[in-house]
Amino acid sequence: MLKVYGDYRSGNCYKIKLMLHLLGRECEWLPIDILKGETQTAEFLAKNPNGKIPVLELEDGTYLWESNAILNFLADGSEFIPSEPRLRTQMLQWQFFEQYSHEPYVAVARFIHLYQGRPAEREEELKVCMVRGHKALKVMEQQLSRTPYLVGEQYTIADIALYAYTHVANEGGFDLRAYPAVQAWLARVASHPKHVSMLG
Repeated sequence: MLKVYGDYRSGNCYKIKLMLHLLGRECEWLPIDILKGETQTAEFLAKNPNGKIPVLELEDGTYLWESNAILNFLADGSEFIPSEPRLRTQMLQWQFFEQYSHEPYVAVARFIHLYQGRPAEREEELKVCMVRGHKALKVMEQQLSRTPYLVGEQYTIADIALYAYTHVANEGGFDLRAYPAVQAWLARVASHPKHVSMLG
């Protein structure tokens, strides 16, 4: 059976949980507490030398890390990866956008609020996160006002990647009322019959 090393509250880990649920695949979940330094132990670093979650352990005992890479591996050959090259490239485009323009701000703002209790020494960083996070949300709003999913008509792993932290963006101080298309998309993703919530 597949094993996932992660934190249920982490959006990056939730991507993997949601993907497995959509595919109907079972896994063993092994909780990792990043605040206790559990990603920096010798045992964990042997699984992922970068010291981050999630980590997916395959049936043969090998490991995969980086959430979007794991999504691509799990979804290979499924309906969640477009077969047409241009659409598949657009899917990758949104995954890169998530890691470079969305997650560093939306997820970090949430971490500062939820995990750290908004310490005073991170207020300036939080202000930057809010500005750049809203910029990313505006980019998503533009696309989702034109198409139901990020890659046109098809629900793909691009949607999974960006849903993970967008649906809890309010926990980082983001008000999504200014983004009606994003809100409609969040509801659309959550309406999938095999959807599972972050803590569900």
